[in-house]
Amino acid sequence: MKATVFGIGLLMASVGAYGAEGSVIGNVGPDVHTNEVTYSVNGESYTGFLARDTKAEGNRPGILLVHEWWGQTEYVRQRAEELAALGYVAMAVDMYGGGKTAEHPDDAGAFSKAVMSDWSAAEANLRAATDILKTEGGVDPDRVAAIGYCFGGGVVLNAALDGMPFKAVVSFHGSPGQVVQTPTHFDGRVLIQNGLDDELVNQEDLAALLETYKSVDTDVTLIQYPGAKHAFTNPYVDAKAEKFGLPLAYSPAADAASWQVMLNLFNKVFSSSAGRPSS
Repeated sequence: MKATVFGIGLLMASVGAYGAEGSVIGNVGPDVHTNEVTYSVNGESYTGFLARDTKAEGNRPGILLVHEWWGQTEYVRQRAEELAALGYVAMAVDMYGGGKTAEHPDDAGAFSKAVMSDWSAAEANLRAATDILKTEGGVDPDRVAAIGYCFGGGVVLNAALDGMPFKAVVSFHGSPGQVVQTPTHFDGRVLIQNGLDDELVNQEDLAALLETYKSVDTDVTLIQYPGAKHAFTNPYVDAKAEKFGLPLAYSPAADAASWQVMLNLFNKVFSSSAGRPSS
């Protein structure tokens, strides 16, 4: 098992170019467009959310995003738009069907448990969504990665255990629970990013997951951020934590650092082909 440490920094997107006297001479920033796409798997309807920069030229890498246990909320859609602004074509997948979301943690827990208790159905959904992303205009089908948050992190980690054809999977404060019964080698890179103060991620389960990846010769990196709690990437989570008494908290520092580490990894795994977006 290979351990890698990535550099950390901040990104700024240019939105305009200015002349010598400060006059705007052209809009050079991204033009992100979004749309929903409905697809069916085994008779169940799902709603994906696609985001792309219409100014980007050539075939670009595609990124599949898997939502938190709250469902495909505005938060994960905003993440898709952020990736699109950087030149990727991004698709937020719908794991619950019909775009269903949860307001209460009891419902969120029930929805996510139902998905993870039937991995074959979850895998079929992921593969269908990935196929849609790969066939989108402007997407390089050989350069696709998957990322996930909380519940979604657990989904993409199991997708790697299942050997799905991604260049990388990235988990943000994801569940380390293994539901794939027969793990196989994953050809891409696995990046797990958690908070050291996360009360919802069992460290023994996490260690067991790392050993599983090692046993199937999969390249995995674990980064844990000091002081960060569960859901540290979500700026809206503090309200949920207060309302329901959950051990969740947003961490701007860990959010920024983990996002940059992900982008650094994407640059590595996509750099073998021409036309990757610059960051």
